[in-house]
Amino acid sequence: MGARRTPKRRFESGQTTVEYVGLIVLVAVLLAALLALAGVRPPGAGIARTVLGAIVCAVDGDCDPAPESPLEAAYGSEVAGLLADHAPAIFFEADDFVSLPVDFRRCRSRSCADTIRPGHVHATQTGLAPVAFTHVVDCRDDAAADRNGYDCAGTRGNLYLQYWLYYPDSLTHGLGRLGGFHLDDWESLQVRIGPDGEVAARASSHHGYNGAHGGLGSVGSDTGLGPRPAWEPWSGALHVASGSHAGTTAPAIGDSRAIRAGDLVLIPAEPVAGSDGTEFQVSPPWRKEVWRLPESMGT
Repeated sequence: MGARRTPKRRFESGQTTVEYVGLIVLVAVLLAALLALAGVRPPGAGIARTVLGAIVCAVDGDCDPAPESPLEAAYGSEVAGLLADHAPAIFFEADDFVSLPVDFRRCRSRSCADTIRPGHVHATQTGLAPVAFTHVVDCRDDAAADRNGYDCAGTRGNLYLQYWLYYPDSLTHGLGRLGGFHLDDWESLQVRIGPDGEVAARASSHHGYNGAHGGLGSVGSDTGLGPRPAWEPWSGALHVASGSHAGTTAPAIGDSRAIRAGDLVLIPAEPVAGSDGTEFQVSPPWRKEVWRLPESMGT
């Protein structure tokens, strides 16, 4: 005879009351509402998701693991949670319209990437969700770094989270096609988590990187003549300049639109890099030095 299966019990006798369950559900709802209103995900968002999952398990007795998300399948649950927690809220410089970052496999023209809506935006005029392609360089594990071809010399112990944003074209605001116009544009926000838990970020800007400030002070970095690491404390935000999409790691006065962190769809870039043969006018992330050398000052 086969072994008897113990029936799954919905609740343990004497441990749960209607009032207790009701209180837990109320706390869960309030916590979820606070996270949604925050927009920029707090560092504890991953923990909150775990707690909410445990609450659901306790209340309805359904403790089967949820299906893996694409991020979990690509990176595991720990790193997937960190990617979600550190995804930026994106702020856009004031203009009549902006191009949102999109999935290039669905949209490669301004007609499907632009929006004229002000304030918080969650989709383009044609209904496409904003997208960030993610890439992870884990320098905490020497063997894994070497196996993946990543150069972690001098950066052992760090975890690098890269968020790559695709726009159909790039032109400097006010200069039109005379201002460095090119089809296809890839810009990034990069987050570095140190072994002590310290979090820093930098944003790509033309041929270099910025921290919280751009403008005239960043000309050397922008042109590539005076590149700099530009790592500054992570603020949870990315500011995007009009037209060129050059970035800084803090919002600017007058920004007219924003994408909440929770509305940004995160797609692992590694499977795309290994299978997609799309040609771009500029180098895609997986052909850039910083893809394998996370402290590179080239964009």
